[in-house]
Amino acid sequence: MNPINDLIKQLTEQHGRKRESLLPILQGVIEQEKYLSEYAMIEIARAMDLPTAEVYGTATFYSFMEHRKAGTYIIRVCKTITCSMKGKNQILQTIEDMLKISLGETTPDGRFSLLQTNCLGWCHKAPAMLINDEVFTDLTPEKVREILKTFLQTTQN
Repeated sequence: MNPINDLIKQLTEQHGRKRESLLPILQGVIEQEKYLSEYAMIEIARAMDLPTAEVYGTATFYSFMEHRKAGTYIIRVCKTITCSMKGKNQILQTIEDMLKISLGETTPDGRFSLLQTNCLGWCHKAPAMLINDEVFTDLTPEKVREILKTFLQTTQN
């Protein structure tokens, strides 16, 4: 049996097959696989006896549910008006220049993906970004360069 099928079976046994279990199951797959493949969404729909369109619609509604394979480190830059007013574009430009990728892309080695997301809840310390689950605030281009250097060094070892 396919490992994703085993995971979905385990998650549906743990959370149940009711509609309200869909989000925890989607999150469980993402936690393990790092994204939701089309195959996984179809199999979740089958396991829960839901329309595939409902699973896909739910998965694509939430910005933190990746449905494309992403890098080991997912960088999410907040795109709210507060972050924009406090230099979000400079932050994005710094990241793009350092990693040599554009918004929505992943580095060729698969280590970093660059995305924008809605409010991270850190407006009082804007601009803000997440790298995986780690929050970085009060960003400047210099601070971003130091943060990325640390991640680049840890991934090369």
